[in-house]
Amino acid sequence: MASAKTKSARVHELKVWGLYILGLLPALWAFYLGATDQLGADPVKSFEHTLGLWALRFLILTLLVTPIRDVTGISLLRYRRALGLLAFYYVLMHFTVYMVLDQALSISAVIADIVKRPFITIGMISLALLVPLALTSNNWSIRKLGRRWVTLHKLVYVAIAGGAIHFLMSVKSWPAEPIIYAAIVTTLLLWRVARPFTKGSKQVKRPREAAVILKK
Repeated sequence: MASAKTKSARVHELKVWGLYILGLLPALWAFYLGATDQLGADPVKSFEHTLGLWALRFLILTLLVTPIRDVTGISLLRYRRALGLLAFYYVLMHFTVYMVLDQALSISAVIADIVKRPFITIGMISLALLVPLALTSNNWSIRKLGRRWVTLHKLVYVAIAGGAIHFLMSVKSWPAEPIIYAAIVTTLLLWRVARPFTKGSKQVKRPREAAVILKK
């Protein structure tokens, strides 16, 4: 008969898988809209934008885990890995649509685009920063890298800043949407900078957070 601890672990695993399924539904819905010609006059751009927007949303949710715990005491640390990986999957899908549908796998066209439009360069850098984070988002890497894992995963702050700038620069005018996302990202980054100097700075520290993930 399974112990209470084993049952709890299984329930948690089911919740994580449920999060992955729910998290990928927007991509499936966008694909369906594209396949049925319901993405407007420029379906490729619309599909690309939707995937990029959800990538930024999941990055924001990943960074929100710590402030939520600090303010409410509710810990969602066990779900942060899934949120981070969902963000990476969406960034990867966003990049794939750009490469395959937008640029037709033309390396020369991509290079020209990078030279011509700086926000493409920023987006590429953000993607590159997320690759090692996704590859090391597992228990083996946490054990192997130790404290270096914590240092490595601080790159997420640079990546999300790049994502917000990429979105802001990708529009010709500055409508409310990219400004709002940039403001949210800025607030989260400022929270992270100020956190060590606040009264809550002695709360659960990153090494222990990694230990929480290892218990998954």
